Amino acid sequence: MRETFSVSERHICELLGLAVSSFRYRCRQDDEPLKEKLMALAREKPRFGYRRLHILLRRDGETVNHKRVWRVYREAGLCVKRRRRKRLLRVGSPAAAASRANERWSLDFACDGLASGRAIRVLSVMDTYTRECLALDVDSSFPSPRVTRVLDGIAERRGLPECIRCDNGPELTSRHFLAWCVERRITLEHIQPGRPTQNGHVESFHGKLRDECLNVSWFRNLFDARRKIGEWRNEYNQSRPHSSLGYATPCQFAALANSARAAVNTLLMRGKELQTPAPCPAPPSPLSKPDGFTNYEFRKMT
Repeated sequence: MRETFSVSERHICELLGLAVSSFRYRCRQDDEPLKEKLMALAREKPRFGYRRLHILLRRDGETVNHKRVWRVYREAGLCVKRRRRKRLLRVGSPAAAASRANERWSLDFACDGLASGRAIRVLSVMDTYTRECLALDVDSSFPSPRVTRVLDGIAERRGLPECIRCDNGPELTSRHFLAWCVERRITLEHIQPGRPTQNGHVESFHGKLRDECLNVSWFRNLFDARRKIGEWRNEYNQSRPHSSLGYATPCQFAALANSARAAVNTLLMRGKELQTPAPCPAPPSPLSKPDGFTNYEFRKMT
């Protein structure tokens, strides 16, 4: 600006709102000794950041501000590269609407605590189509064998599902759980990490569970928690009206769906029977010549 407009330095600083002392300031501090000390410490401790190196400098009797240490540390190119954790990458797939019972099960965990402060976990399994809560198991932990044991108990009552939708927890991505699904020919749908809304049915169910049971109940021990949560599950399936089912209970909706499906199957079977042509009668067997007749008499008679 001085070269273009031929204006004094003080006038330009006033226009820019810059102090003249700040404009004329030149750093007289020599950072080379500090830089050498930092580089020597960084060679000994290559994974230490500038804060730890600052502590080591203070132990050696060096009185220096941490901001100056950070500036020299950065200018010297000593910044430590962070080792980023390798995360599981999964491509999200939109879940198609279920059209029948046992087509898709949704599985997830909820957490709560006992009166003693001990943490508990609640394994919830629900049918996406009928909205039935198939299991609400309560325990302090759920390893993979325990999860598959619960699913086997459900399968004994109502059969296996076609697919299971769940998150990426360690108990749901273990070799045991994956092998269990492969042996039973169950498609496993994992949602993307950090996207619980991709399993929205069970998340909505957990909201009702926490609002109507977990937040209003006081669990003295594990057995008390199992009893109260089991009673709420029976009430949810048999008595509680569900808005997405036309305010019918999940059990009522499942019964109506089963009866409607049975009626459709009966009509389809009747239609197949009507379309099947009637069997043609067998052709008459050729007559044999009786004893005592000549060939001419037999041909004339026939």
